[in-house]
Amino acid sequence: MPTFPGALPAPRTPAPEDAPALRWGVLGTGWIAERFVRSVQRHTRQRFTAVASRDATRAREFADRHGIPHFYGSYEELAAAADIDVVYVATEHTAHLACARIALEGGKHTLVEKPLGLDAAQATEIAHLAAERGLFCAEALWSFFLPRFDVVRQVLDSGALGDIRTVLADHGEHFAAGHRILRPDLAGGPLLDLGTYPVAFAVSVLGAPVEVLASAQPHPAGVNGQTSALLQGADGAQGILHTTLFSDTPTTATIAGTHATLHLPGPFYQPGDVVLTLAGSGTRLTYTEPHTSHDALHFEAAEVARRIAEGRLQSPLRPLRDSVTTLKVMDEIRRQGDIQFQGEEGSGAGLPLDAA
Repeated sequence: MPTFPGALPAPRTPAPEDAPALRWGVLGTGWIAERFVRSVQRHTRQRFTAVASRDATRAREFADRHGIPHFYGSYEELAAAADIDVVYVATEHTAHLACARIALEGGKHTLVEKPLGLDAAQATEIAHLAAERGLFCAEALWSFFLPRFDVVRQVLDSGALGDIRTVLADHGEHFAAGHRILRPDLAGGPLLDLGTYPVAFAVSVLGAPVEVLASAQPHPAGVNGQTSALLQGADGAQGILHTTLFSDTPTTATIAGTHATLHLPGPFYQPGDVVLTLAGSGTRLTYTEPHTSHDALHFEAAEVARRIAEGRLQSPLRPLRDSVTTLKVMDEIRRQGDIQFQGEEGSGAGLPLDAA
C-alpha cells in the first residue's frame, strides 16, 4: 500500500550560480533569446561571448543590449569562433536542424531551443550528429530543469500516487493577427510552441504510448488552430491532452493515481506550486516556489554547463531519446489531424511510433 508522505520533498536542483562558467554563443536574437540571456546573466556565472543573426545589425544591437563582446552576421562565423564552448540555438523552428548542424559541425556543444526539430526524423539526425562528434546536445525544454519538476520526479519515484491511471495537461493561449505562431512558413500553429509541453509531460509520466487518437481544427491563417489527443499507455493508463491558439486555457497538468493525485496549477510548465492530494480524503500537501516565469530559464543553462564540465554528452533530466519520443507522438498527432508544415511531402512526416 502506498504511503502518503508527511511533507513534499525539497528540490535537489543545485544552485545555478555554482555551475562551472562556460563561454556561450547565441544563434538568433528573438524573444526567447532575449529572455534566456537576461536570466542566465542574472543568476549564473555563465559568460556570453558572441551572438549571431542573419542580420548583422540585429546581432550588433543584441550584443550592445546585453554586453556581449562579439557579434556576427552569419551563424557559420560564430560556430567557427575559438572563444565559444557551447552554442544556444534560438532561431525559428524551421531553422533548428540547420543551426544545430552548423554548431555541431563547428565542434561546439549545443543546446537547441524546443522543439529539437520539426519532427522525429530531424531530432534523430541531430542526436546522431552529436554522438558522432562526441559533443553534448540537449533540447532546451526548460520545464524539466526547474526545481518544481524535480519535486514531481521525487513524488513519482516514491510511489505515493499508487498506480497512475490518468494524465491531464493543456496549454492554450490567444494570439493576435500577425504573430509568428500564425505563419505557415514558420511551421506555425500551437503544436510545436505550446503543445510540446503537454505532450512531453504526458510521455515523461506514461512512457511512449501504444496508441494515439487525435483530432485537429484549422485556423483561418492557414495553420492548425487547436488539437486534442488521447494517448494510451502500455499499462492502460491514459493521457488526455489539448493545445490551442484560439483562446486562453487553464494550462494546468494533473497526474492521477489510485492512491493520490498530483496537480500543477497553471502555467504548469513554468515555476510554481506542486499539490499532492490523498484520494478520498482531501488531505493535501503543497510545495510552493516563486512564480518567476521565464526568469527561470537559467536552470537549463546551469544544467548544461555542469554536464559538459563532467564530460557527459546528454542531460539525464532531458535525454535526447525523450525529445525524439515526444516528436514521434507529435508526428502521429499531426498525421491524424492532417497538420502539414510547408515544404513537407505528406503530413506529419517523421518516424513511426515503434521506430528505433
